[in-house]
Amino acid sequence: MSSIAVIGLGIMGLPMARNLVTAGHQVVGYNRSQDKIDALVEAGGTGAGSVAEAVADVDIVITMVPDSPDVEDVVSGDDGVFAHAKQGTLWIDASSIRPDVTRRLADAARDAGVRPLDAPVSGGEQGAIDGVLSIMVGGDADDFADAQDVLNVVGRTVVHVGPSGSGQTVKAANQLIVAVNIEVLGEAIAFLEAYGVDTDAALKVLGGGLAGSKVLDQKGQKMLDREFAPGFRLALHHKDMGIVTSAAREANVAIPLGALVAQLVAATVNQGDGGLDHSGLFKQVLQLSGRDAGTSAETTA
Repeated sequence: MSSIAVIGLGIMGLPMARNLVTAGHQVVGYNRSQDKIDALVEAGGTGAGSVAEAVADVDIVITMVPDSPDVEDVVSGDDGVFAHAKQGTLWIDASSIRPDVTRRLADAARDAGVRPLDAPVSGGEQGAIDGVLSIMVGGDADDFADAQDVLNVVGRTVVHVGPSGSGQTVKAANQLIVAVNIEVLGEAIAFLEAYGVDTDAALKVLGGGLAGSKVLDQKGQKMLDREFAPGFRLALHHKDMGIVTSAAREANVAIPLGALVAQLVAATVNQGDGGLDHSGLFKQVLQLSGRDAGTSAETTA
């Protein structure tokens, strides 16, 4: 069993750390808020007072923080991972950040004697709790092989997709697909409600056909219930849509539908709903349709 430091014990990081504890690994966690550290300790892990303390004597470091600057802050500088991790430590960045930043930090990690893997995840909070995340991994194939036992604890689909930065590129594509699916699912539900259809029955039959998807399975009921407690916050999906639109522009790839959905996500966040689950994009659909976002719409047909 490995000794593992988990830096970032938020919606995703904490359940991942708990699953690693349950699997028998020695897990030390660090988070800026003490209550998250206390929750890990209660689950059988240990807490650290700083990044430096957390990573000083472990085999593997997992970072799970919101954005590119946060990852840079955690790994760089006098108190960062690179300055205090042992030579040969595996660094697995499970955050979703810019591919170009990932490649630059991977080079810096190797210079510091740390073995980098970018391993962003998909599956949301419930996937993290259940240990069934989809994990797309970039980096050296031998390092991936060394990390697989740990990654298999927190993920069900764990795939090496190429060199450093590749995991983040695949995650950007994932976020593009998910955002477009959430938007069109919201439009379909608004359409069904406007015609007074039994929406529970409608989603059941749609889910069994070609329109079925994990987005429909996981987000459809949240939209019907107008229940948008965050499993993955809209503010973070807004960040991710910025990553994919920027990367697509750099590669001269047209993503017209993605660009439109990115603007709808941005508008929803700018209206104060960034803390909602990304299924809360449905609120924007309802607003554009002149419908009440608080309750299911009455038949107007």
